[in-house]
Amino acid sequence: MKLNPKQSIALDYLEDNQTTELLYGGGAGGGKSILGCYWLLKMCFKYPESRWLMGRANMKTLKETTYQSFLKVAKMQGLKADVHFLVTASQHKEYPNCILFPNKSVIMMKDLDYYPSDPEFDELGSLEITGGFIDEANQVTIKAKQIVQSRMRHNISLYGIVPKLLATCNPAKNWVYQDFYKPFRQTALPDYRKFIQALVDDNPDIDPSYKENLLKLDKNSKERLLYGNWEYDDDPAALISYEKILDCFSNSFVPTGEKYITADIARLGSDKIVICVWNGFRVEEIKSYTKERLSVTGEIIEQLRAKYQIPKSNIICDEDGVGGGIIDFMGYKGFVNNSKPFPNPDRFGVDENYNHLKSQCYFRLADRINKGQVYIKCDDSQMRSDIIQELEQVKQHNMDKDGKRQVLPKDKVKELIGRSPDYSDALMMREYFELKPSPSWVAF
Repeated sequence: MKLNPKQSIALDYLEDNQTTELLYGGGAGGGKSILGCYWLLKMCFKYPESRWLMGRANMKTLKETTYQSFLKVAKMQGLKADVHFLVTASQHKEYPNCILFPNKSVIMMKDLDYYPSDPEFDELGSLEITGGFIDEANQVTIKAKQIVQSRMRHNISLYGIVPKLLATCNPAKNWVYQDFYKPFRQTALPDYRKFIQALVDDNPDIDPSYKENLLKLDKNSKERLLYGNWEYDDDPAALISYEKILDCFSNSFVPTGEKYITADIARLGSDKIVICVWNGFRVEEIKSYTKERLSVTGEIIEQLRAKYQIPKSNIICDEDGVGGGIIDFMGYKGFVNNSKPFPNPDRFGVDENYNHLKSQCYFRLADRINKGQVYIKCDDSQMRSDIIQELEQVKQHNMDKDGKRQVLPKDKVKELIGRSPDYSDALMMREYFELKPSPSWVAF
């Protein structure tokens, strides 16, 4: 079997004494699955009694795709099922969905999808492996990836090898972008992580018709899958255009107006405290903190209120969780995410078809950003990057189902980006003041 140049570089990283995480791919047709299966086969024969994981978000898809690549690689190596390896069924008591080798090495095929009934991936809790390969890692959560890495200890010291995780992917705006592609582009990848961009033209063995099919894709899909452009997102559920998100940081023409403060409150946990100061739909200042007491958060908001001369009635904080404490203590307005949406402010008495207030505000914010009506003043590159990433995850949930319109739940966003979307939540709450009926409207 002859590896292409990019696959050879990847194999060098997979056999060095420094790299522990390798992301390979970033486009279609670069030989991602072939590389992963070849590496697992090589390791199984090289290290008797070793255990390796072959994972993907869905077992059915794994067997229809990645496992088929494994059989293809085995055939290239002159290996035959039931002679050089044995494939077990899902009902096997000791080794379900496994590939067993005569030297007692094992490849365990695993479903790595997120299930609400097992949010901590306890099903993998007793797993002990020597290394792992996650195919199409952009489709699994960062939690799944971390759990797999935490299981790498079987016979590591016996062979004196470095535990390795190989992940393959197409471009996606989640943890693969944040942890690999972005720092790679900025030449800031830590030494233990490597990224190799492999595209269809890097694979000399690909059928020419494959590239022809990629050329026929829509613009966004072609940018991502053919050209490996990570800055495109073709998710039809996305509510905000990527280009319009970027425009937010240069829309200095957005007019000034009444001033407000919106705040997403956390306390001593891992979530951020985010405070936005608004002048109309211009974000003039953003403060972000972690692990701060409510009394200190209140002092910060009061300092901003005095600086920008903002009345208390124009300040709103997330009332869910610990936010309720600061609302009671300081007398600010409270934003209840799951509360009933307001009637349409432009159509008297007409209820809007949203599942709750948070979805209503996010849909309105998305529309406003797409129209170029929001300006965010932000010179902090990391903060700007986080805001962009969070706004890209503002997506319609269950868009193919009838019913009330809703946005992707917060826990789902956390799975995708590995943290809470605190910046976008603080931005979203600004729409409350455009929706809440005025006293004169109520009197009428």
